[in-house]
Amino acid sequence: MPSTEELLKRLGVNIDPETLRLALTHRSYAYEHGGIPTNERLEFLGDSVLGYAVTDHLYKNYPDLPEGDLAKRRSAVVSTRALAGIARSLGVGEFILLGQGEILTNGKDKSSILADTMESLIGATFLNHGIEVARQMVMRLILPLLHDVDVLGAGTDWKTAIQEIAAAKKLGNIEYRVTGSGPDHQRTYQAVLHIGGTAYGAGTGPSKKEAEQESAAVSWKMVRPHDESTEAK
Repeated sequence: MPSTEELLKRLGVNIDPETLRLALTHRSYAYEHGGIPTNERLEFLGDSVLGYAVTDHLYKNYPDLPEGDLAKRRSAVVSTRALAGIARSLGVGEFILLGQGEILTNGKDKSSILADTMESLIGATFLNHGIEVARQMVMRLILPLLHDVDVLGAGTDWKTAIQEIAAAKKLGNIEYRVTGSGPDHQRTYQAVLHIGGTAYGAGTGPSKKEAEQESAAVSWKMVRPHDESTEAK
């Protein structure tokens, strides 16, 4: 495992070693090591800081958007999918302390674990430096997503979004065809979305659900209404 100094460099903040270790301690690791503290309380804290920072930014920078649109944008960028994507881009998974069961099932790449750990790191930053430094870190990570039409267009539920578009365009029935590969302890799934018998987007993931979500996201970009493909900044 690389030094946590590299992780802090990627995050752009300093977190004291004890708090950082706590932020990276998944409950599966804690259980196997005598019930030591987990990162769940930091996750709870970081979730609130994240929500505040994004809400404050949206309110101040999008004065003409109604409440519903503000909520949709916030939901999109604080979702498990969005946070897991950020964590993967930073390589957070390689630093998470996991139990053997999670290690064997590729827990370091599970979206739920990655997203929860990102919230824990935000919480740890808040504890060490206060709200302003934590807010600045959140904005560095989140701002690119707020300008991503593909992220904002469908919110957080890609499968629902593609279903709605397919129904509106009368494209036909939706079917996810999923296959798996690799050993049982590190299995990868591939999903291809078929609409009306026609193959659309493909996705991969460590679980069938994540592979289907990825294929739905790719497919949404292919069939979305034309007026959702551009957005005034």
